[in-house]
Amino acid sequence: MRAVVQRVKEAFVVVDGKEVGRIQKGLCLLVGVAQDDTEEDADYLCEKVVNLRIFEDENSKFNLSLLDVGGEVLVVSNFTVMGDARKGRRPNFMFAAEKEKAERLYNYFVERLKEKVKKVECGVFQAHMEVAILNDGPVTVLLDSKKVF
Repeated sequence: MRAVVQRVKEAFVVVDGKEVGRIQKGLCLLVGVAQDDTEEDADYLCEKVVNLRIFEDENSKFNLSLLDVGGEVLVVSNFTVMGDARKGRRPNFMFAAEKEKAERLYNYFVERLKEKVKKVECGVFQAHMEVAILNDGPVTVLLDSKKVF
């Protein structure tokens, strides 16, 4: 599994003109699932996200995690983060999981987050979404359960 993790002051997602999720201070996650991903990948990514120290302490150092600051999470399914653009000009999505598997692991990931974080909001799986992100910093980190980054 892969996630683009953005530290945000606020983020929300709209589907068909209706807001379906909104958070304040916390993390916005754009999450993709690979063909060979398992629940272990989702568990790894969940632990990494909630414990990633990208919030500043009193000395302006990245020493605090989402859990430390009581932050919120907005999770948006996004198969395009699995794209491979190394060759040509059009990304190749051959490594992205098929819909059923991707949706199952995405939902599993969200449920794991909900066990650890007070407020977790989501987009709508496989919908066309408008995502508004007020990135704080900006701070953006790429995570991959296969540790390719």
